[in-house]
Amino acid sequence: MTDMITLDLLPTLALGATILGTGGGGDPYVGRLMAEQAIRECGPVPLVAPEDVPDDAVLLLCGMMGAPAVIVEKLPSGTEIAQAITAVAQMTGRAVTHLVSLEAGGINSVVPVAAAARTGLPLVDADGMGRAFPELQMLLPTLEGISATPMALVDDKGNRLVIDTVDNRSAEAFARGATVQMGASASLAFYPLRGDQVARALVPRTMSLAIAIGRALETARCAHDDPIDAVARAMQGRALFTGKVVDVLRRTTAGFNRGVATIEGMGSDIGTVMTLDFQNEFLIARRGDRPVVTTPDLICLLDALSGEPVTAETLRYGRRVAVIGAPCFERWRSPEGLAIVGPGYFGYGFPYRPFSPDDESV
Repeated sequence: MTDMITLDLLPTLALGATILGTGGGGDPYVGRLMAEQAIRECGPVPLVAPEDVPDDAVLLLCGMMGAPAVIVEKLPSGTEIAQAITAVAQMTGRAVTHLVSLEAGGINSVVPVAAAARTGLPLVDADGMGRAFPELQMLLPTLEGISATPMALVDDKGNRLVIDTVDNRSAEAFARGATVQMGASASLAFYPLRGDQVARALVPRTMSLAIAIGRALETARCAHDDPIDAVARAMQGRALFTGKVVDVLRRTTAGFNRGVATIEGMGSDIGTVMTLDFQNEFLIARRGDRPVVTTPDLICLLDALSGEPVTAETLRYGRRVAVIGAPCFERWRSPEGLAIVGPGYFGYGFPYRPFSPDDESV
């Protein structure tokens, strides 16, 4: 495992994490610039294995929330998360010893690196989701009964809000409303954890996995191998569809980037159509009218030639893309996990069917 996140490792980390982010998590380029500046000024960031976190450690999850399309246009200064961390520490009366990425995706894979560099705290090789989800209660700590609050949100103007709620669904509702008032994007720190809760409340080694996926793609490009196949193998997934984007319906509502993308098949998929529903992240992939991959399993979109990840906010007419499916972290497939991240939660009337890369009927 990599034990330090350095400047030269950031592009690989951001590349792999953007793929893991299933179309969401915000523009990784913005977060990478923030992390690069922080590392230049403050030095590399230690990456700590989950099993090496002491039982008495105090951890905070951190990142950004809001509509990814807005985050691209309303850039943070890079100091907001450090302010949020300080606010939570003051409210709890406990000094924070470690930071964790709230999700493995886009900007939220690299912004915590910037926060760790600026605060001098180590980053744990884990995250709260194993991918990206659109709402703040959709993290493993929720399944463990761990409160998301006290939570602090800070915007690009320096406005700071500390929230304490009765449950994590309420935390999402209050934080979402505050984020809309903050211009549809905010930096946050939340889910205070103890070290002895790490094993159950986090998805382990997602930072290392993101680096491995990024390296697989970079290696395939250099060797002129198939980048789509290389990424699919690194994710233990499978390439499902290749085609051209022919339509994208997109709108930003209530702090979310929502829509549907239509992809017409090419090559072996010619004559068929795949549609992708998204709410910041890709939630449902249909071949024709049949769902073939559904949340919480991963639906990842790559440029068909370069393998570059394609996020929901960068989808454009005419782009040639490949769709990869991959299984989610196992605990999301439990009844309590599906209750907060399965198709039914998002209003779909069909049941969750676990994705398997060996299932040729998909």
